[in-house]
Amino acid sequence: MSNILHITASIRGNESVSRSLSNTLAQGLSSKSGASVVERDLTANDLPFIDADRFAANLAPHAERTGEQQKLAAIADELIDELKAADTIVFGVPIYNFSVPATVKAWADLVARAGTTFAYTPDGPKGLLEGKKAYIAVASGGTPVGSDIDFMTPWLTFFLGFLGIHDVEVIAADGIMGDDGEEKIATANDAVAKLAA
Repeated sequence: MSNILHITASIRGNESVSRSLSNTLAQGLSSKSGASVVERDLTANDLPFIDADRFAANLAPHAERTGEQQKLAAIADELIDELKAADTIVFGVPIYNFSVPATVKAWADLVARAGTTFAYTPDGPKGLLEGKKAYIAVASGGTPVGSDIDFMTPWLTFFLGFLGIHDVEVIAADGIMGDDGEEKIATANDAVAKLAA
């Protein structure tokens, strides 16, 4: 059976447009395929930021970690295991101040592990998580997705590609604070419904 990893990052809870879109998509894909869904709410899990000790712990081979390093690396191990086990990753991510929420960057710093999710080669870095499909359901109050001031969508797409996840599809409800905000949300909902049908 396949697995879907559903990652959300909005602080708006049930009022979040990105969360609503991604939840509908994840549940629809699950119903269609019979896949199980693992939920990872980045706003609820209080992910730590990387510091020197945690970085060293994350890179240390399992068998060589000290007891303290095992504790420091435990959350990254958990996040990486979720990502490796998933065939499909569904993100529900808002644009905050033109970029990703800090929790998404914290998640990325924890799952990017040399030798595990990517490798350094003579030809440059190579992603080790190939063969996965990712969807990014993105919402923004005013930032147009794909514009020169959208630093979230291209960054997350690039980061996933860095890990070897190149099949990435974006569903956008952008500029929803404008006069046509409800129409844009409806269009994004229609796109999600087609993907999940």
